[in-house]
Amino acid sequence: MAIVTEGTGTANESNKQAINPIPIIAVLLSGAFVAILSETILNVALNAIMADFGIQSSTAQWLVTGYMLVIGTLIPISAYFMQRFTTRQLFITAMTLFSAGTLIAGLSPFFPLLLIGRLTQAVGTAIMIPLLINIILAVIPIEKRGASMGMVGLVIMFAPAIGPTVSGVIVENLSWRWLFFIILPIALGSLLFGMKVLTNIAEVSKPKLDILSFLLSTLGFGGVVYGFSAAGKGDASFADPAVFTFLIVGFVSLGIFVLRQLKLESPLLDVRVFRYPMFTIGLLMVMMVMMTMFAMMLVMPIYMQGALAFTPIIAGLVMLPGGLLNGAMSPIMGRLFDKFGPRPLLIPGTIILATIVFTYRFTVPGVPVWIVIVQQAILMVAVAMIMMPAQTNGLNQIPEKLYPHGTAIMNTLMQVSGAIGAALFISVMETGQQSYLNDQGTTPAEATEGQVIEALTYGSQQSFSTGFYLAILTVILALLVKRTAQTKKTNA
Repeated sequence: MAIVTEGTGTANESNKQAINPIPIIAVLLSGAFVAILSETILNVALNAIMADFGIQSSTAQWLVTGYMLVIGTLIPISAYFMQRFTTRQLFITAMTLFSAGTLIAGLSPFFPLLLIGRLTQAVGTAIMIPLLINIILAVIPIEKRGASMGMVGLVIMFAPAIGPTVSGVIVENLSWRWLFFIILPIALGSLLFGMKVLTNIAEVSKPKLDILSFLLSTLGFGGVVYGFSAAGKGDASFADPAVFTFLIVGFVSLGIFVLRQLKLESPLLDVRVFRYPMFTIGLLMVMMVMMTMFAMMLVMPIYMQGALAFTPIIAGLVMLPGGLLNGAMSPIMGRLFDKFGPRPLLIPGTIILATIVFTYRFTVPGVPVWIVIVQQAILMVAVAMIMMPAQTNGLNQIPEKLYPHGTAIMNTLMQVSGAIGAALFISVMETGQQSYLNDQGTTPAEATEGQVIEALTYGSQQSFSTGFYLAILTVILALLVKRTAQTKKTNA
């Protein structure tokens, strides 16, 4: 990957105090917005792309799976990038790659070039997300970080929430290529704005890249993300030889990777951040919430269309208010975190999460649409109450030297947990469906329409029960959380 070169420069404490963080964070948020928006904006457009290029769904899905795979494999090494290159170099490189990928995808005359453009976008996204959080940790005092992280939460949730809606409107009236042409001016504007206002924040230490660690990280995180993503799609399952092989290779590589990092003087990804208990607890909470949220957003549309008899448009609109409300609540939760700390948000937030997921078990055919909308909205408010406080409180405890490693680990495992949650909940749902049909003495091919609906209802309820158990674990973890102050020493 090419990195824009310029004078390295470092920032000492006096320089940091003189820096105005508002334009820096604004430009990083704008870049992160278009990058995260791209994660979901193609979901509704896949059918149109398949028709244009004459490809099957299994091929078209690589536009989504490949994007996740690149992010999952590159974010782990973002800690190295943030120590090796300056803030300006990384931002300019990230937005240049993202803009180039957007242009290539929009103009692509055939599918392989579209996929190349899409993967180039993902490289820029993988650099941008951890860079944004790392810069916030570097320039915002610990007592004010909640509000800034709340703005990150707004971007992270608002962008994917409006992605399918924007995509549906554009694809309905224009070519799918406009999905890229509309994003491109925003990306280029963010790039030009960043070139003007960004200064170098973090110190550049130029660590040596351990090639073996890089290979193990790529195999490990790539194998796990791809394995779980594949297990949650189509007819694949955890018993599928390809899925099983990717998962085994991924987990074995990760085990060797962790052992190697503990022995290196300058690890690619410093796993010693797990010595800080609030970081570990916060990370576990974030992972469980991500698993539950991603899975509910995947299972519910299937359940709404297959059992509740909602049209695809209604199913999509049902999910939109919750996402928008979550984005709007994130900055508010950030300010409350700064004022009151994590516990007054995390404890009630996890209790609300567990309660609302439990109520999904009683969402049966015939339920009014407004009830499902309210459920989804409350679920996403609970997510807003948990995600930012847990993430910020955990990162606050680690010393500044470990910021790049902490942000890289947290963002990587958020991606991994999303893939795990989707695969796990879909697997539970399908197993429940099959179990119900077996009890009825029938097969999917022989089942009546009523039996198919009942089987889907039973399987979905089993999936919701799994989400409830995860939510109960987050309640227990919330009770263990304490408000943290930054650790000054790097050895704990």
